[in-house]
Amino acid sequence: MFRPSIQTRHAIARLTLPVTVVAAFGLMLVGKVDTVLVERARIAVYDASVPIYAALAEPLGRINNGVSDIVGLWGLRDENARLLEENEQLRRWQSIALTLDAENHRLKIALRWIPDPEASYVTARVVADVGGVYAKAVLLSVGPNHGLRKGEIALDERGLVGRISEVGSRTARVLLITDMNSRVPVTLESSRAHAILAGTNGPWPRLMYWSEGTVPKEGERVVTSAEADAFPPNLPVGTVHYNASGVPEIEPDAVLRSLDIVRIFDYGQNSFAPPDVAPRPTPGHH
Repeated sequence: MFRPSIQTRHAIARLTLPVTVVAAFGLMLVGKVDTVLVERARIAVYDASVPIYAALAEPLGRINNGVSDIVGLWGLRDENARLLEENEQLRRWQSIALTLDAENHRLKIALRWIPDPEASYVTARVVADVGGVYAKAVLLSVGPNHGLRKGEIALDERGLVGRISEVGSRTARVLLITDMNSRVPVTLESSRAHAILAGTNGPWPRLMYWSEGTVPKEGERVVTSAEADAFPPNLPVGTVHYNASGVPEIEPDAVLRSLDIVRIFDYGQNSFAPPDVAPRPTPGHH
């Protein structure tokens, strides 16, 4: 086998760089001299490659689809197992709920319980996130003859939003529960202990002044309390979470960051409105 001498290899190495520079210069010169020729050559290469790509695309696509189907079938088996487990849990919860509902019905009959009247409500659209006097408030478009009153309760489809702080002829402003001026009497659902929900101008309000001897639990649900007749009882508010400083905050059930439609409820309790406000007329739509 022929092996070049050391001098020959050194000579070839010295010639490599000049030859490469000359070749590159030559290609640049050709490109400058006849750009049309270079473009035609490039297009010809592309045209020649397209049938190859097209021929390979179909079998590769089939292989890719087959692999995706196999992966999907494997995941479908796990998904079916999870759904079966969740379905079994739902059946157990349904059985418990039916039992509690029957027991609740018997207790109501025994106590001769009189149900509270259903609250009427007006639906309104949020048109602006306004500031002004309050940092966390939204403006509602309610139309004329709305019959709303200051102090009425606003909820979205999930939970408590706040209460009306100002009323105009066609608009109403709702003070959100996250505003630092907001104070809501609440009940811890597990221990039934009372506390105050105070806004912080942040995304989550915090709990204050809970009953002595009780401590809010992580993940515990919080509902409104009827203390001082400020709010109707048992409206969903949120869930307890402790921040990094160990302060119990409430993650609201209501989606306060993206409010669109809210409902303003009239619970028929005059104590919710200021004493100088006349009784609310019956709204034209519910």
